[in-house]
Amino acid sequence: MAEDSADLLKLPLDALHLSLEGRMVPFAGYAMPVQYPLGVMNEHLWTRQHAGLFDVSHMGQLTLEGEGAAEWLESIAPGDFKALQPGRIRYSLLLADDGGILDDLMVTNSSHGFYLVVNGATKHDDIAHMRKSLPKGLTLTHMEGAALLALQGPEAVDVMKRLGVSPEFPGIPAIDELKFMQASPYLWQGVRLGISRSGYTGEDGYEISLDPQDAERFAKALLADASVKPIGLGARDSLRLEAGLPLYGHDLTPEIEPVEAGLAFAISKRRKTEGGFPGADRILKALLDGPARKRVGLKFDGRQPAREGADVFVGDAKVGVVTSGGFGPSVGAPVAMAYVDAAHAADGTALEVEVRGKRLAATVVPMPFWQKTYVR
Repeated sequence: MAEDSADLLKLPLDALHLSLEGRMVPFAGYAMPVQYPLGVMNEHLWTRQHAGLFDVSHMGQLTLEGEGAAEWLESIAPGDFKALQPGRIRYSLLLADDGGILDDLMVTNSSHGFYLVVNGATKHDDIAHMRKSLPKGLTLTHMEGAALLALQGPEAVDVMKRLGVSPEFPGIPAIDELKFMQASPYLWQGVRLGISRSGYTGEDGYEISLDPQDAERFAKALLADASVKPIGLGARDSLRLEAGLPLYGHDLTPEIEPVEAGLAFAISKRRKTEGGFPGADRILKALLDGPARKRVGLKFDGRQPAREGADVFVGDAKVGVVTSGGFGPSVGAPVAMAYVDAAHAADGTALEVEVRGKRLAATVVPMPFWQKTYVR
């Protein structure tokens, strides 16, 4: 929150957020809406029950083109990108030389190359890191200024159908037939939309990339539907927490490797056998022997939440630290993610979390805290 407001970048929908009475705060170098008059808890519940519109244009959108693109991606991330089919998306991790996580990202095979979405706070570092090893013949392009919207919730599909979003080319599935982790090009009133069935709330929904000049008209059309409300950063955070989804810079950092983070699924089967990605020796050893600590879910006996940085104890021994925490509006109770020593990470383990000098009773529970509703 230390950024000077005069230095903050504006989202393509900045004027719309202000007109909707969004409370703007500094985030990842941008002025972004943290909430609207509806309030964080109501925005959260609206998204779970209807459809919420999020402006995530601060995220980094990149294209990678050229012969050998899949092979190069496999040199910096542990996914099997050679086998990724056109229109398919893979969650992956940008890794440091020692296997620490530099960022998590989404990789889409766009038929003529790859489309990457990286976190807003790390995008410039990610681009610099990638370009250090980018071979001749490959082109990495930052789609700077492009808009990215997320429509999330059980009514999102009906909203998109009512809006008349249609496939751009023959053979592309209708918008309601697109499945989770699939992407295709679509049209709306002559506007080109790159749409994926994905998101970071645990709900069904879409992420929509489009030209910033078209973003306000499209967003207003979405908001004109009675099912849709604008949703800010506050509810986005509580939604992803309930869904057990880690947030980079909090639950994921360069000091954390994928296995302890519970992200071994992002290491494709072939790569577990072949290796060849940064930090492979360390990561494959953790897969074989088990990590020294694990990311776990915590539920609390009372109503008081534990926040990031709270220490986790067994008796007098500190065994971990909370990395994300808060009240889960859908769960109706406080929830948290923490890294704890592997010996105390089993489901059902009783722990204590220190908050303002007081110990709160907590129990290790499976994640997600709220059942995901993806359409597979």
